[in-house]
Amino acid sequence: MIPLAAVKEKLRQILHLGDSPQRTAMAFAAGILIAFSPTYGLHTASVFLFAWVFRLNFLAVMAGNLVNNPWTFLPIIAGSMGVGLWLDPVGPQPQIDWAYFNSLMLWDQFRLLWTQFRPYLVPFVLGHVLLGAIAAAAGYVLMHQAILKFRAHHAKTHQQAPVAPPPPSC
Repeated sequence: MIPLAAVKEKLRQILHLGDSPQRTAMAFAAGILIAFSPTYGLHTASVFLFAWVFRLNFLAVMAGNLVNNPWTFLPIIAGSMGVGLWLDPVGPQPQIDWAYFNSLMLWDQFRLLWTQFRPYLVPFVLGHVLLGAIAAAAGYVLMHQAILKFRAHHAKTHQQAPVAPPPPSC
């Protein structure tokens, strides 16, 4: 388990960046958009690509991407499918005879799954993109405000006393 102190230190690193609050919040929002993308298995590669191509802060993009984790994976998929099916209903659930499915060769199993679940591809992608855009917009606003408040608090608490001029030399 990652110690809380390490998480706080990483968060401080993200909030103390030389980038503007807008740019850091945009990088975080890009990470959230990647987290909600339906390209499962390619999220980390997408983080590297986004950070490199758009010259975004890697830590901020990765932090946004970590919105999709083992605890949020199923709610993200279920919510995305629910929204996608609400926007584009495809009819009743597919009925798969699992005994017949297990008797098939691997290639035939993939073909059967593809024919059964192909109608759900558009709602799957549509739901992920729509919820990802909403979550990214909310993440941008929240992160931008958090960075501004953190930097203002940090500036107040870490103000240094004015430096006295050196004594005149003879």
